[in-house]
Amino acid sequence: MKIGLALRELHRSETALARQLLRLSDRHSAEPEIHHVARDLARWSREHVEALAEAGRSWDLDLEPSAAERSGPLAPVRTALSDLLSDRPEPGLVLLADLRRLHRACAGVSLDWELLAQGAQAAKKSDLLKLAGRCHPQTLRQLKWSNAMLKQLSPQILTS
Repeated sequence: MKIGLALRELHRSETALARQLLRLSDRHSAEPEIHHVARDLARWSREHVEALAEAGRSWDLDLEPSAAERSGPLAPVRTALSDLLSDRPEPGLVLLADLRRLHRACAGVSLDWELLAQGAQAAKKSDLLKLAGRCHPQTLRQLKWSNAMLKQLSPQILTS
């Protein structure tokens, strides 16, 4: 069975999504809603990574059980730059670009959860099906949030 491959890819993409959300939070700390909600959404992805690592043990996979809690050593620099540049018009365009990348990443993770759920259903692996049923709705919320932010912010940013 190739379910192990799906678990490994989903683990990789959830880890990357957690990091991307944290970077978004750091880069746009001057935008309180972006900053705080992105951190909350990153926590969900970190929890998914932990659950996937645990599930991977049944498939003889050695997956890292934790995603980064911080967005890396440059986080303070990104935050300071965000504060310095918050009054300029360009950060809005940067924010839109970051949200577009985030939205695509969320869509990819959502698709990976769908694939895992389909494989689990076909293989009659109820534990993986339950895992997908628990985590995929949160990924869909991440996707909806990024889409809502794009819809909310783009008119003002693109017309100013």
